[in-house]
Amino acid sequence: MVTDSAPDPHPRFEVGVGPWRGEWPDDDRLDPELLEYGDTRNVTDRYRYWRHEAIVADLDTRRHGFHVAIENWQHDFNIGSVVRTANAFLAAEVHIVGRKRWNRRGAMVTDRYQHVRHHETVEALAAWSAESRLPLLGIDNLPGAVPLETARLPASCVLAFGQEGPGLTAQMRSACEVTLSIAQFGSTRSINAGAAAAIAMHTWVRQNAVPGG
Repeated sequence: MVTDSAPDPHPRFEVGVGPWRGEWPDDDRLDPELLEYGDTRNVTDRYRYWRHEAIVADLDTRRHGFHVAIENWQHDFNIGSVVRTANAFLAAEVHIVGRKRWNRRGAMVTDRYQHVRHHETVEALAAWSAESRLPLLGIDNLPGAVPLETARLPASCVLAFGQEGPGLTAQMRSACEVTLSIAQFGSTRSINAGAAAAIAMHTWVRQNAVPGG
């Protein structure tokens, strides 16, 4: 039992930094309000006190060559998780295919820093991808799929994911140049769509962004 005098066995640690101490720095990237009251946003220490616009502008100078597309026909709650992971791995853009509205809770506000584009249909995404000269690569455990573990991902591409359960639609499979599968060894037919997206993105980063990868 925890009393007023006993230490909390699960203390809550404050995230971020408090108000700036001392003379304010002369840097137009910094937000005066954050300097005055502190910065508890879900950002890395590199961006503490930075204005939102300044963070996005800096990220835009370093974004990677891969895009992420996810189908949204049933309000898939995994989309927020995919957006958050795309931000973590610095994807160029996230493309929502189908319904425009999606559950942002799982994104943990990272959608403010990640470019998100909407396409009404798979055909619209495919047209944009062809115009941008970006190959569409489907990620799904389907018969005839190429193992992701042995595939070489191009430096510029779109990684496409289906919804939790049904996976890629027939239209998306037809639009993709190739379908890649993630090796599994247990009894389940498929893994969580958000987890699959994280694995595929990390594979791209390991092959194309990490020195010696």
